[in-house]
Amino acid sequence: MKFKYAGKYNGSPESLPQRTQTGAVQFKEFEDLMTFGIIMNAAAIVLWIGLVAAASFRAGSLQLSAIGALLSIATMVPHEFLHALCFREEVKMYHNLKDGMLFVAGTEDMSRAQFVLMSMLPNLVFGFLPFIVFMIFPQIPVIGTLSTLAICMGAGDYYNVFNCLTQVPKGAKVFMSGIHTFWYMPEDK
Repeated sequence: MKFKYAGKYNGSPESLPQRTQTGAVQFKEFEDLMTFGIIMNAAAIVLWIGLVAAASFRAGSLQLSAIGALLSIATMVPHEFLHALCFREEVKMYHNLKDGMLFVAGTEDMSRAQFVLMSMLPNLVFGFLPFIVFMIFPQIPVIGTLSTLAICMGAGDYYNVFNCLTQVPKGAKVFMSGIHTFWYMPEDK
């Protein structure tokens, strides 16, 4: 992996790493980041309400932790770094904190399984695994708060996984270009 910090995202998709590929099919996805962000934030809120309800039921009461909330915010950069670790080639990290954006972008080929792993790894590490620990040990509200918020921060990742699993045929390669994701069938298939 060649990791580069690219700085502030200026809102122009053309400023992101681009790639063209003969025969590539763009995912059926949102056309602009603003719409994507609004819908994913709404989905995250609904998901969080469900997770907090499950955690509260398990713990016997609603126990939120300010430290857990701060820790979830502190996982934002490591979350993106875990995405980046799944790339073999160059990957760049961008931010636009005013709009609540932090993301990585790279254009290399990935199999369906690699793309799903890349998308899910940070959510497993910071979200689902700690949530399982909390469900076993509900007396630790820091872990419950951290995990429920970390799971919700992956809403956009779950959307990408859903698109990959429902749109990409077996044997195809997946890559990102600009703000979009594409798939194509390699010549040797």
